[in-house]
Amino acid sequence: MDKTAIIPGDMQTYHDDWKMSPGLACGDFVFLTGFTGADPSGHMASDPEAQMRNAFGKVERVLTEAGLDFGAVVEMTSYHVGLREHLQLFKDVRSEFVRPPYPAWTAIEVSGFVHEDAIVEIRVIACRTK
Repeated sequence: MDKTAIIPGDMQTYHDDWKMSPGLACGDFVFLTGFTGADPSGHMASDPEAQMRNAFGKVERVLTEAGLDFGAVVEMTSYHVGLREHLQLFKDVRSEFVRPPYPAWTAIEVSGFVHEDAIVEIRVIACRTK
């Protein structure tokens, strides 16, 4: 089966430095790497909502590069430092992006990420066919 890397221009360092694809199309599916809330310059905001919006923005850029939108998302896994503390805020921000039929979703509490100030990481799988 053919696999195609999905790499928005501002995410080339994921491919070059980390040796991973921001998204990987395989068959009818596009698998996205997990994205934290750092902005394009790598700065991690102290505001949880800003981090969440940045993470969803990265997901959106990869989906757009693949010719898709959030309506194509079939599964989402979110990883959280302080899950209970930020769950309602995350649900509120998430609701601005997902669309019916809503994707399957799992939220997992973790102890930390590579960037010590990150509080959330979002990973999705999207389907290219309706």
